[in-house]
This record gives sequence, structure tokens and C-alpha cells, in this order.
Amino acid sequence: MTGISEEWVELAHDLADLARPIAARYFRTPLDIVSKADESPVTIADRTIEEAMRVEIERRFPHHGILGEEHGSVRLDAEAVWVLDPIDGTKAFISGMPLFGTLIACCIGGVPVIGIIDQPIQRERWAGVAGQRSTYNGAPIRTSGKTDLSDAILYSTGPEMFDDTPEERGFANLKAKTALTRYSGDCYAHALLASGHVDLVVESGLQPYDYCALVPVIEGAGGVITDWDGQGLTIASDGRTVSSGNRPLHAKALETLRRG
Repeated sequence: MTGISEEWVELAHDLADLARPIAARYFRTPLDIVSKADESPVTIADRTIEEAMRVEIERRFPHHGILGEEHGSVRLDAEAVWVLDPIDGTKAFISGMPLFGTLIACCIGGVPVIGIIDQPIQRERWAGVAGQRSTYNGAPIRTSGKTDLSDAILYSTGPEMFDDTPEERGFANLKAKTALTRYSGDCYAHALLASGHVDLVVESGLQPYDYCALVPVIEGAGGVITDWDGQGLTIASDGRTVSSGNRPLHAKALETLRRG
């Protein structure tokens, strides 16, 4: 895809570098936990990380838009919009589990074109740029080649996210056909998919800051990520996502989910 500046890619990595020491400072320390309107938890770490990233974006590209989980949005009609989740997996973070991540995406016309999944404690970084091979700590990665559901490892953040009967049935159908199902992981499960360790990740109820960064990483590793209708993800998608290691497996997963 044209129009992706190398300076934007550099900024994405710099934002992840900013987030790492802040996350490490607060990880496994006593924290005040605040429940947001949707009852999800937030901590001073979430807010401090996002504030630092927003300051850096405003300093370097003041005409760009920003959509963040903790501090709202500005200039969403801009050429480029940064979508930020300072700590994806706050429940893991506050319970001392190092499977959360910082998510950073840049979207052009609502389409994610740069994505970073960064695990600050383990110092792991998955990076994707539209039209380029995705990397893990700088080395190229590739998704799994499994094409049969019966061989596939399926992840989801939790069964409670499928909150209506068709979704519950669809996920149950898929779970019954796969080799192994595991829960939790949030963005980390998608990172494992990009590296070929996991074959499917199915979610519902996500926000743009939860999924935009995943798109370039997974696609650049040879995988597929869409909504449950098979449509590509944009900032305006409905939050139901399916990630797969390859197109044949993706088609089978979508067909199974639709049977709900």
C-alpha cells in the first residue's frame, strides 16, 4: 500500500519503546483499580502510558488523529489516525500475568496499515506494515499452515464475551471441531497466531483499539483477520473478529461460526 511513511513506522516503534518502562514500573505493584462505564478495569499504568504516547504523536505529527482507549479521540477525519491501547489485557496486568500487551496502530482511511503488539515485560514485539512481511523482534514470521479444523488450536479471551445465543452456538460449534481450545491471552493470543503457534482466535465485543493493531501483524505474517461476515476490519467494524493462520482454515472457521 502506498502512502505509508517510514517516519510513521519509526514513530510506532518509538511509542512502544515509551510504553515499556512505564508498564514495567507499575507491573506487580499495588495499584488502585477503577472500573469504567463498561465495567472493565483501568489503572494509572493505562492512563500514564497513553498520555505519554499521545504527547509524542502530537509533538511529531500534530495533524494526525488519535483514538485512544483511555483519553478519547481527536481529529478522526485526519489523513492518518493512531489507534492506541496502552494495556490490552488489563485483567492480566493487574493479576501479575505477563500476557498483556501495548497495541499501536496507524490507520489510513480507516484501514489499519501499521500495527505493533508489544509485550513490555518479556520484551517481545510483533510488528506489521501493510505490504511487508511481519516480524517478531526484528525477524520475519509466518503463520501456521494447518488447514483442517480438527488440527487447529483455538484461542479466545473468554466464553463470556459471546453474549447472545447465535454467537454462543457458533463458537460452541467451532470449539467442538478444533483440537484444543484455550482462553485468555487477549492480544497475546493473536501475536502467537502470527508466529505460527496458534491457528485460530475468535473474539466478540472488541473496540477499534483492541483489534486495529492486529490486522497488519497477522496479514503480514500470511494470516487472515476479518469480522464474522468475512469482511476486512476497519476502524468502524462491529468488534466480532476471526483470526486464522491461512485462508482455507479461515473459510472453514467462518462457515462453522455461521451455523450458530
